[in-house]
Amino acid sequence: MNEVIAFGILSFTSFFTLINPFGTMPIFMTMTADLDKSHRTKTAQKASIVSFITIIIFAFSGQVLFNFFGISVNSFRVVGGVIFFLMGMDMLQARLGKVKLKESEIKTYVDDISVTPLAIPMICGPGALTNAIVMMEDADSLEKKGILIFAAFAVILCTYLILYSSTKIIKILGQTGINVMMRLMGLIVMVIAVEFFFSGLKPIVLDMFK
Repeated sequence: MNEVIAFGILSFTSFFTLINPFGTMPIFMTMTADLDKSHRTKTAQKASIVSFITIIIFAFSGQVLFNFFGISVNSFRVVGGVIFFLMGMDMLQARLGKVKLKESEIKTYVDDISVTPLAIPMICGPGALTNAIVMMEDADSLEKKGILIFAAFAVILCTYLILYSSTKIIKILGQTGINVMMRLMGLIVMVIAVEFFFSGLKPIVLDMFK
């Protein structure tokens, strides 16, 4: 029983650390600043649902998919790094939240950003997906597999609640505060992007010269 509890704690803490909902919140705030409360809530809901489904799919079949398509985790990190870097540049220039949307465009916009970049790769990035694959391989019993799924669900639920509460923070900060936060987070995201990129590129280059 102690082993199962330890596995559950490890599953939750590793997912929470890698998903980092507090790091996603400023990006969510800037990208949904021009949406009303109902559309902002819908965006958070869809991003959370897509993230959970993606994690479960990769947990049960991630390694099979990687092998089938000939994709390595390191390649996934490189691509994630590029996406993060481009996103960071937009944030640095405070461009993400400036688009004024027509009523007819809101649904399409919500559908677009809730999947990419919010669900993938912000919430459900290379780290979370890799963790899902590795932890599922370590889950040597049906009980552990169930706990892993529950841990992933609990973290995604926490992420949704944090994103949902960001509406109150938007009212406190105002547009100027959001722009300042977005520029600061842009720098951080670009640094993370570089780390992701080279952590994936280094093993690939080393394998080429073996």
